[in-house]
Amino acid sequence: MTAQDEWHDPAWIVPLPDREATERLARLLIDELRPGDLVTLSGGLGAGKTTLARALVRGLAGDPELEVPSPTFTLVQSYEGAHHPIVHADFYRLGGGHELYELGWDEMTENAISLVEWPERADDALRAERLDIHLDFAPGGGAAGRIAVITGTGGFAARLRRLRAFHALVERSGWRDAIRVPMPADASVIRSYERLVKPDGETALLMISPPRPVGPPVRRGKPYTTIAKLAETVHAFVAVDKGLRSLGLSAPEIYGEDLETGLLILEDLGSEPVVDANGPIPERYAEAVRVLARLHGTALPEVLPVTDELDYALPPYDLEALLIEVELLPDWYVPHIIGSLLSGSARAEFVNLWTDTLSEILAGPATWTLRDYHSPNLIWMPEREGLQRVGIIDFQDAVLGSPAYDVASLLQDARATVPPELELKLIGLYARERRASDPQFDVAAFARAYAIMGAQRATKILGIFARLDRRDGKPHYLRHLPRIENYLARNLAHPALSRLRAWYEAYLPRILPHPPADGAPPAP
Repeated sequence: MTAQDEWHDPAWIVPLPDREATERLARLLIDELRPGDLVTLSGGLGAGKTTLARALVRGLAGDPELEVPSPTFTLVQSYEGAHHPIVHADFYRLGGGHELYELGWDEMTENAISLVEWPERADDALRAERLDIHLDFAPGGGAAGRIAVITGTGGFAARLRRLRAFHALVERSGWRDAIRVPMPADASVIRSYERLVKPDGETALLMISPPRPVGPPVRRGKPYTTIAKLAETVHAFVAVDKGLRSLGLSAPEIYGEDLETGLLILEDLGSEPVVDANGPIPERYAEAVRVLARLHGTALPEVLPVTDELDYALPPYDLEALLIEVELLPDWYVPHIIGSLLSGSARAEFVNLWTDTLSEILAGPATWTLRDYHSPNLIWMPEREGLQRVGIIDFQDAVLGSPAYDVASLLQDARATVPPELELKLIGLYARERRASDPQFDVAAFARAYAIMGAQRATKILGIFARLDRRDGKPHYLRHLPRIENYLARNLAHPALSRLRAWYEAYLPRILPHPPADGAPPAP
């Protein structure tokens, strides 16, 4: 798609045979509108502009009985919306775009959702990026109702494509009458979720995961996401979801999908967590450990079906991916949290030590590594039995990697402190479960791999959370840094990591203080 296509997409023609269809279109649009958005309503007299604008204002205000007079004579009418201000304007009597300055239009609409009838009277004074709805009588006369010809310009072009795809998706999957309820954002900058709620109370989740844009090359002509083996489309989620469900595990059922746009309607597994105010709930964590033991003890395919015609190959969690992840520490954590820069030689030593340390991981067993297997992505479902009580909701970046990675991800949870005694107990549970199905399971080798992958993951997350703060404006992740630093120190105490431990002691005393020269224990 060219830049020009991005700016202005082909029109979406929506038939509006009656008032109910108009109100349904308004509800669809309301869920998409955000502060600062401009919606222009064009068409001749009697085409239905004010009817649609009134439905939009009432819906945005959350008041179906709200009095919404036509602003033909006042030019502009403002409302307090349920979440954002609303500005409804009619420019039929406007003398030209220069009059908008006198109205204080820019200040009035900066954080509002603006609906403008007769926008052509404002000349070019309105910003070009907008959603335009041209209303007209449908062919066949007044009895046939009206049609809405909807186009988007600028950023609205992509949003309109997604909205159109969403409309088609809910129509064919039986969720047309559901309302969309936003859900809290996660660390992803491209993926979001909404809850769909039908009038009878039935719920589902809408996953919005558009194709990942190609980032700038960072190494050997490849972007970070490609090197780190991050999923570029929603195909990965669909494939792994079907794979987990085929094993009898509780991944969400997919009710509907638009793979090209990146929209999925998913079973709502609920919101009961595996943690409480005191931290991990041992019974629930134990069952989550058993899920991993079951998964890792099963011979798993490396290629999974997405559709009947399309397969997805799980990428390897290779040295290149593991290294670029740990390098997030010198790239982000060291300069923005420690407030210093590593010398070239210190960084080279860091990379060489990690390369040597990871060699035994790469030579070891590999399995499905879900990569985000921790408390925010696990749902407890007490109405189910056995392993199915653990709902798994985040796995689109799954790779073929060490079984130890997901165990460390769970038992060294970045957002909930896992006490060392519980961690040790659950590692023992995992080892027993693996030995029960495979007497040849090497517990000592797993313990080494667990320490290495735990250290790799903690190092990576320190960099990610610093990046979320500095680059993405999400400072709340910084409160987790002391916990992750503690996990990292715990992992580096393993003999397999002695050389790396010396590096961290030398360059990152915040995590590992320099050992006293006289051999005395470090000061508290």
